[in-house]
Amino acid sequence: MAAGTSEEWLTVGKIVNTHGIRGELKVASQTDFPDVRFAPGARLTLMHPEHAASAVRAAVQSSRPYKTNLYLVKFAEWDNINDVEKYKGWMLKVPREERLQLAEGEYYYHEIVGCRVVTDEGETLGTITEILSPGANDVWVVQPQGKGKPVYIPYIDDVVKDVDVGRKLVTVHLLEGLL
Repeated sequence: MAAGTSEEWLTVGKIVNTHGIRGELKVASQTDFPDVRFAPGARLTLMHPEHAASAVRAAVQSSRPYKTNLYLVKFAEWDNINDVEKYKGWMLKVPREERLQLAEGEYYYHEIVGCRVVTDEGETLGTITEILSPGANDVWVVQPQGKGKPVYIPYIDDVVKDVDVGRKLVTVHLLEGLL
């Protein structure tokens, strides 16, 4: 099955290892909807990170949470560790058209990463390179242009004033002590 460009796919997880001998896989979740993406019957595409043309479609037979941000996922197609070992390091993806609708004020990671960040006073801070989820709220990592230490922007209403994913632009208000 030809997978097409990465623009047509959303990553929902990464296979990090096998688990046991019956074909279960340890999956690092990269989705806000693991209860939907790893639900029995859900169809996922296993895609090699460098060779998208070798993609394989599979149906989730069962899954369960395992440690922090990991899931044990069993696919209906495979019942043995020897069948799934070759998929370590592969990504789990869904077609872009299967993305779930978000509430207003919520965004997909791919919509935020790459956005330019400016203050409400017009100062350019840099570009969002990563999103961290350490606790109560996400933290957006902003890399300044040129050299410099990253700036950590908490995704809270007092700081993030406007997100324009179409223009890839985020406007923030810097609270005292934030930088």
